[in-house]
Amino acid sequence: MTYFGVSFAVLLFFSFRCIMDGKYQQAMGIAIECRRLDKLEEAITRSDNVHGTLAYSINVSHSFVYRREYRQEVLRLLVKVYEKLPSPDYLSICQCLMFLDEPGGVANILERLLRSENKEDALLAFQIAFDLVENEHQAFLLNVRDRLSALKSLPSESVQPGYSDPATAQNENSAAPEDVQMTDESSAVTKSVHEADPKEVMYAERLTKIKGILSGETSIQLTLQFLFSYNKSDLLILKTIKQSVEMRNSVCHSATIYANAIMHAGTTVDTFLRDNLDWLSRATNWAKFSATAGLGVIHRGHLQQGRSLMAPYLPQGGAGGGGSPYSEGGALYALGLIHANHGEGIKQFLRDSLRGTNVEVIQHGACLGLGLAALGTADEEIYDDIKTVLYTDSAVAGEAAGISMGLLMVGTASEKASEMLAYAHETQHEKIIRGLALGIALTVYGREEEADTLIEQMTRDQDPILRYGGMYALALAYRGTANNKAIRQLLHFAVSDVSDDVRRTAVLALGFVLYSEPEQTPRIVSLLSESYNPHVRYGAALAVGISCAGTGLSEAISLLEPLTSDVVDFVRQGALIAMAMVMVQTNEASDSRVGTFRRQLEKIILDKHEDTMSKMGAILASGILDAGGRNVTIRLLSKTKHDKVTAVVGLAVFSQFWYWYPLIYFVSLSFSPTAFIGLNYDLKVPKFEFLSHAKPSLFEYPKPTSVPTTTSAVKLPTAVLSTSAKAKARAKKEAEQKANAGKSTGAESSAAANTGKGKSSSEKDGEAMQVDSPPEKKSEPEPSFEILTNPARVVPAQEKFIKFLEDSRYVPVKLAPSGFVLLRDLCPNEPEVLSLTDAPTSTSSPAGGSTAAAGQQSSSAMAVDDEPQPPQPFEYSS
Repeated sequence: MTYFGVSFAVLLFFSFRCIMDGKYQQAMGIAIECRRLDKLEEAITRSDNVHGTLAYSINVSHSFVYRREYRQEVLRLLVKVYEKLPSPDYLSICQCLMFLDEPGGVANILERLLRSENKEDALLAFQIAFDLVENEHQAFLLNVRDRLSALKSLPSESVQPGYSDPATAQNENSAAPEDVQMTDESSAVTKSVHEADPKEVMYAERLTKIKGILSGETSIQLTLQFLFSYNKSDLLILKTIKQSVEMRNSVCHSATIYANAIMHAGTTVDTFLRDNLDWLSRATNWAKFSATAGLGVIHRGHLQQGRSLMAPYLPQGGAGGGGSPYSEGGALYALGLIHANHGEGIKQFLRDSLRGTNVEVIQHGACLGLGLAALGTADEEIYDDIKTVLYTDSAVAGEAAGISMGLLMVGTASEKASEMLAYAHETQHEKIIRGLALGIALTVYGREEEADTLIEQMTRDQDPILRYGGMYALALAYRGTANNKAIRQLLHFAVSDVSDDVRRTAVLALGFVLYSEPEQTPRIVSLLSESYNPHVRYGAALAVGISCAGTGLSEAISLLEPLTSDVVDFVRQGALIAMAMVMVQTNEASDSRVGTFRRQLEKIILDKHEDTMSKMGAILASGILDAGGRNVTIRLLSKTKHDKVTAVVGLAVFSQFWYWYPLIYFVSLSFSPTAFIGLNYDLKVPKFEFLSHAKPSLFEYPKPTSVPTTTSAVKLPTAVLSTSAKAKARAKKEAEQKANAGKSTGAESSAAANTGKGKSSSEKDGEAMQVDSPPEKKSEPEPSFEILTNPARVVPAQEKFIKFLEDSRYVPVKLAPSGFVLLRDLCPNEPEVLSLTDAPTSTSSPAGGSTAAAGQQSSSAMAVDDEPQPPQPFEYSS
């Protein structure tokens, strides 16, 4: 004890000396370590660059303060210091307040900025809202939005008449009710302030905009338009996969449908499905469920038209409705995927669908849909509805109910977890126990040491399925913290548990704990990746895939390469999926191994003797590599280094596909668009140019695949007639003579044309092209920079090369290389040219005639009238 006291005193002495010597960062580190917040405040306030030291303190608190409660104390102090500054950094303050779960503080700041007469303050408020939305914390954002409503000074009764009945609205145009409410509210507000104070008119207008941002509608709509307009998915890859899949192999048939959905996630392009309706109709039972649910991934974010798009498949009233229960269940799951984390407008419909049926397949889809739509909202009524389904003790519906409860209660660490644990001990169904195990883990998301009691209870349980849930609870409670205690516990279970399932999941869980420090993961799991136990090797592969997703990290690729040719089929599957996750948005110019991997995938898919498991892995990997029309990456951290709740939860449930394939679609929740989208005061996208200070080839789209030449017809030897051989020889001799005589190239080409043999002539042309092309490349070296136009695709590795031009008309409110960035207009009186008003006419995306035409006719590429209809409902007849 004395020793500790002396050490403590020495540390404090050093802290004092560091402050005296101007070594403020060292002083802050020692003060945080000693828990002397007074010394921390002193070091910050006495430093030369207070804003810089505050930013450093936030970074240190997230990276090195391992106890959640103490981290919150540090952040409260930093907020206090920020607020005392003459020009507070509201962006950082609001991020801290979000971490502290104080929506009232955020609402007050936004209110102050929106009421300011300075236009730049309003732009800052919009930027704060977009940054908060990026963290995907639905319950917090809605809380901030509702507090803004309460704060506004307009008479509340003037707003009420503007609301229309949600049910009527849904019947009229099948739009989500919240969309209708927002529109009506803005019109009501405008009416009520028409004759009011101009300041109130301005505030009302800004309030409508910020509510649209906080509800997620604005960012979703812009993302939807971007992914549609810039879609570069390669349908030839899907065509090759489809042709190589045997008709009898339902696993690979379903995997192709999954790959298509992931490849087109959020683009609204369902060309492949419409072109292959006969092939698609071979899906039966759960494969039909998955095929229908895939539309939800493709149309993700289509909030206003989601319900009408899925209408042909949805239950038509009554218990059952006459359609296939698998299609109906899949359609309800699809609605959840479309409205994931933004489900205000669809929750009631999903609840009614759940109550109105006792068919377990439809209940399964409705539970998953509800969990997704109401993610993290902890809605008691929805919880009770799902619990009712759970207590019917149906294995199929109960599994979805368990997961759904977890999705609904994400991060609440409420007493509901013990209720779920009690039922897991009562039921005899493994499926239900597994669903509940994952659901319980989701409830302790981000709670760190608060979750230790529950984790201890689960990890000591006799039932291996609940210990398996304990691994997920450890993973999610300590997500992204790189906490040593959690890593130690997981490594202990990875090598000592008697159940392969628990060992596999313990290793996989390391990926979630370490995703904030991805370069650490390959080092930590390298020995496990060489384990004699294939389950441990599989876990190591997915751990690297999860933590290094979207980074293209060289060490991660090196670790996964040998696992892609492992002797066990399911290890190969995991390694292929993980490799695709790491390599997403990395091209061959950046790392030559990307091209090698793409060719390896094609080889596995085309090989008729390959195991089904690894073939399935290769098909899914092809989809993930080109996800979202080659315009999305997997990102678990926002740019402010906060965890993206929906993304982490999505990958956690996705990793459960080992037991239940339809959960593969959860991977789409982790997708983030690789886009820079600059917005003006009106939240429109103006055209302006900025710089990518790197060679264009480093970050360009992968080259489109050419028609495969590996078919048997091409491999057959060509029959050569003797006359052809003679003519060919004669032509060659003539060409050589003419070349030796030093004739001009023009004479050579005419001689080649006079041979009369098409094949010989084309060979000559090919040789001439190969000779001529290298000098052309040498004469025009690749430029060292690229001019990009807003909006633009900016991949993660490219972000450090993004620069804004000095003479630009637009200046960003916050320097950010990607995402949604608010722009100050330096020439507000000049007319603006806008982008993203419709689908580009010269797009090279294979959107299909009807989709492309629709985009060109309409000022909104997403208008439902112009959207091609989804495939007709299909019935299987044996």
